[in-house]
Amino acid sequence: MQRFPLLIAGFVLMVTPAVNVFGADPVFDELRVELRKKWPKNRTVRLVFHGHSVPAGYFRDGNVRTFDAYPSLLHRQLCQHFPTAVIDVCVTAIGGENSLRGAKRFKADVLSMRPDLVFIDYSLNDRFAGLDDSEQAWRSMIGEAQDAGVQVVLLTPTPDSNEDISDQATLLAQHADQVRRIAQDMNVPLVDSYDAFRKRVESGTDIDSLLSQPNHPNRDGHEVVAELLVQLLVPAEE
Repeated sequence: MQRFPLLIAGFVLMVTPAVNVFGADPVFDELRVELRKKWPKNRTVRLVFHGHSVPAGYFRDGNVRTFDAYPSLLHRQLCQHFPTAVIDVCVTAIGGENSLRGAKRFKADVLSMRPDLVFIDYSLNDRFAGLDDSEQAWRSMIGEAQDAGVQVVLLTPTPDSNEDISDQATLLAQHADQVRRIAQDMNVPLVDSYDAFRKRVESGTDIDSLLSQPNHPNRDGHEVVAELLVQLLVPAEE
């Protein structure tokens, strides 16, 4: 199965609202070519979402709503934009897990599926793992993916209403900043979910209207993240 090349040297910055692509635009151009192919020239394009309860689809009181979570919302939109593509979306996320544990199973559970893209979302739970250890875990996963020729996309966290999203000094805000810095340092794409939620709150949206419980988005909250992912993968003219 053909895979896409590693990021080019140096970096080129492309900015759309809350989406930064450091040096990766040629990679996404090649992915879009694959997504536009028709049978018999097409192949399965595989996206893997690695992280904690949010990408796993947990809403309130342990209820899992897979088809209302952002991996499935993205899957549906990609199928609409690329109707001849065979797109496989896999979720390796585990509720309650942090990046330290996620890094330990990254090769076995994620890279073994030979994905085209891997999305990493762990910051909500990384608050309990610490900044230093979680940074090491994120960098480890990115490095393993790059060694395997697999493109990684990092996501900053969705909000927790127990922390003021407008306060840049909260622990969750610090983890969001760390993910941004790792993305730029390691030249990988960033989807800044935290910033997108912050902008909505600053424009007057009640944060609780985007959450099913304090630390889990509802369908509308997942739509915020899915919208950013579509911006990353689908050209604006489409």
